[in-house]
Amino acid sequence: MPASEQISASFPFEPAPQQRELFGKLHQFLLSDNGYECFLLRGYAGTGKTTVLSALVKALRAYNLKSVLLAPTGRAAKVITGYSGRKAFTIHKRVYRKRSAMNVDDMFMLATNLSEDTLFIVDEASMISDEAMGTARDTLLRDLVNYVYNTKNCKLMLVGDTAQLPPVGSEYSPALDASILSEDLGLQVFSFELTEVLRQQKNSGILHNVTAVRELIRHEEANYPQIVTKGYKDVYRMTGERLEEGLSYAYGKYGFDGTLVICRSNKNANLYNQQIRNRILMREEELTGGDQIMVVRNNYFWLQGGEEASTGFIANGDIARIKRVRRIEELYGFRFADVQIEFIDYAEDPVIDCKVLLEALYADSPALSADDQKRFFLEVMKDYEHLPTRREKLAELKLNPYYNALQIKFAYAVTCHKAQGGQWEAVFIDQGYLTEEMLNTDFLRWFYTACTRATTELFLVNFNQRFYAAPAEG
Repeated sequence: MPASEQISASFPFEPAPQQRELFGKLHQFLLSDNGYECFLLRGYAGTGKTTVLSALVKALRAYNLKSVLLAPTGRAAKVITGYSGRKAFTIHKRVYRKRSAMNVDDMFMLATNLSEDTLFIVDEASMISDEAMGTARDTLLRDLVNYVYNTKNCKLMLVGDTAQLPPVGSEYSPALDASILSEDLGLQVFSFELTEVLRQQKNSGILHNVTAVRELIRHEEANYPQIVTKGYKDVYRMTGERLEEGLSYAYGKYGFDGTLVICRSNKNANLYNQQIRNRILMREEELTGGDQIMVVRNNYFWLQGGEEASTGFIANGDIARIKRVRRIEELYGFRFADVQIEFIDYAEDPVIDCKVLLEALYADSPALSADDQKRFFLEVMKDYEHLPTRREKLAELKLNPYYNALQIKFAYAVTCHKAQGGQWEAVFIDQGYLTEEMLNTDFLRWFYTACTRATTELFLVNFNQRFYAAPAEG
């Protein structure tokens, strides 16, 4: 069979005309060899991006290419592993390595790409930032490009959905922008956008409704989406009074791993987490075994010396489960717990013993507030006043297990940015405070991204009547 037919042959359905056109473009891309080719695949929910990627990975052997699957977060990497049957990595884990065990100024450097004849496929690319960040020499997008193109026939494929939320603090997704890739980064860009919803998805109420929202985003119309629930068995509207009953149903059917509440603010997520723990889980302890938590700040301390110490860090957004709480203590004016936690976002499910900072659990800011963080820093630095230089003091600070305690929040309810890239069987979305002026493209992107986190059942909580296509009955 000629290579040009391999992708089509690996595709599980009869390809639609749009998909056949895409396969032709992918064929051209895989055969080109100027050294800086990049394929940009954009597509909305339900258009078959994941199915195409699964078929592509199977077909690469015919082109004498290997593949590496990457994603911006551990949760997103786990989703890719699920649909491709191949282990996926976070971008950070692949492209960075530690400079030295204790380099105070710069924790990471760009790793050397030792791969040859390899296609690097990055899913959920809408989340990739082009803003300077602490762990990178440059920006994540530029470091990714600099890593991949090593003159050994390595290529990059960026896959994402332009209707989703852009990276935090950005107005658009730079990794899905062909002009940035070609003009700023010097890549030869092949691009394609999937717009037709697959036949197999047509009976999905979730998909029907997010497609309508996506059209509003595409046309930049700041209107109420007209949600349709009648005739569908996977989209529900509910009031706050029914929420407890709904969550109990979802936890019983899908477990805590498979159920999520998405909120518009950290403050709202905190309220939800407290209510869920107190009223549904009947947990009176501040933190206990079985609690689902999310790391809310990158941590470079607790995975040091582990098997994967080359990029041994726990990422902001990683979800874990508390296995046991050993003791709680107070120091430096803050409270800490010694815990054993299991990370459920990674295929290897590592279990570690560490300290966690309890104050971050209920902070209304995304992590410990800037004022509290400064106070914490100054208190710990008092321990090192005897050291002559600031450099020596900072070196000791990096070894202090209390200062490096994990900052965590409960993960029964999270903000949409924290949920992005992941998928859960049951998702409950809380409308939150919304005025006419707040109904804009940014809100619609938030709503679209939140809805597309659900794979099986979607529950819309406390949404205004104007979001629905017809008046409520009764």
